[in-house]
Amino acid sequence: MSRFGVLRDIKRPRFWQAFATHAFSCIGLIAILFGLYDVLEPNAISKLNFPSLLPMLLVAITYAAIRSYPRPVSQNYSKPSTEIRIVEGDLFSQQSNLVIGMTTTFDTQIPHVIHPRSIQGQLLERVYSNDLAALDGDLAQGLTQHTPVGHIQKPGKTVRYAAGTVVTIQQHRKHYFCVAYGEMDAANQAHSTMDGIWCSLESLWREVRARANGDPVAIPVVGGGLARLSQILPAQDSIRFIAMSFMFASRQTRVCDRLDIVVRPEDVERLDMLELQAFLKSLQDS
Repeated sequence: MSRFGVLRDIKRPRFWQAFATHAFSCIGLIAILFGLYDVLEPNAISKLNFPSLLPMLLVAITYAAIRSYPRPVSQNYSKPSTEIRIVEGDLFSQQSNLVIGMTTTFDTQIPHVIHPRSIQGQLLERVYSNDLAALDGDLAQGLTQHTPVGHIQKPGKTVRYAAGTVVTIQQHRKHYFCVAYGEMDAANQAHSTMDGIWCSLESLWREVRARANGDPVAIPVVGGGLARLSQILPAQDSIRFIAMSFMFASRQTRVCDRLDIVVRPEDVERLDMLELQAFLKSLQDS
């Protein structure tokens, strides 16, 4: 976590709530110890003045600061044995398997259909070295296992598959889980719904469970950009959405060792990391 991220998080009310809780709990413990000491040495406590008590106050403040200090957001779970982390950085720099959000037509052509800076555009550039034919060939091979559900007249690809269709590509010892959660219209504008994204995530976890061999998986924040849902599913809510879906699926049958939700640096400033840590903790099996 960057210095600026820490400064941002300590301004949040949740930080000061946690700080006050830990400080008062420490002061309470010190008071109990003083009470026990007073039983052994009657009237000794009453002789203490403020300078004598100042070190105890500093201990309480230090303890509260250490316990409340913002840390990288992660949560381990025992049932099932897995972990969720929120990672700031570049999706394609992660060492784990990657989730690539796509549309139901699995369009790949840039720049007129797919934006070069989109996840699909980066997949083409950074994994396939802009070899469009190779990427389309791998997608076409994977799609032979799925039945089209229709066609759409538009520039680019016109064959539509069901939302939630997942094509798994293996490149450079990584799995790339290409999941369709957005629909293209006739003008090549992508859109989706929360129900569609939830169903697509369920399909994704089934594929990860079957193909990843338990290895960690990294997923970008979904719901903005491609899916046109950023106003009703902003990054903070999208992360909760992904984490909840993953944990629901994991409780049925374990999905993988770890899920990394990767947040772009420019989006981090809008997130309340302390709230997200509290949310991840709340997903522990009670």
